[in-house]
Amino acid sequence: MPGHRLDPIDRKILAELQADGRMTNVELAKRVGISAPPCLRRVRTLEDAGYIRGYHADVDSRELGFEVQVFAMVGLVSQAEVDLSAFEERCRQWPLVRECHMLNGEVDFILKCVAPDLSTFQTFLTEELTSADNVASVKTSLVIRGAKDAPGVPFEVLEERLSRDA
Repeated sequence: MPGHRLDPIDRKILAELQADGRMTNVELAKRVGISAPPCLRRVRTLEDAGYIRGYHADVDSRELGFEVQVFAMVGLVSQAEVDLSAFEERCRQWPLVRECHMLNGEVDFILKCVAPDLSTFQTFLTEELTSADNVASVKTSLVIRGAKDAPGVPFEVLEERLSRDA
């Protein structure tokens, strides 16, 4: 529902759920300082408005046998909207592609990919990605290690800005 204004309690609810989406409504209500029934109504409103897109477990891909993580920078032959949309749809079909972002600048898309091993990724790269319609170039970078993988948004920055503007 466009135009839904977030108040401080809504922002607290979002921050708490972003940190721990498994907590009970009773615990969430306690943390944000309201009773459980209005807290649940607020959560449902935030879901309906699109602020909360879903809930998921943060799984460890390496523990599950996906040892390889790669960022692929993709340049397309054509940037016509129909071609951009077609590439995005193709990315949604590839299981190894976990994220796909359109960029401005030197490359058109950056893809975050995972694979159980280099051989599997190499097969995907040569047989799927580089041979896909409209793909002109692909440059890849193998992730050695991750230093930060924070979910969502930094609510503390938003709160600082709002308190300055008040």
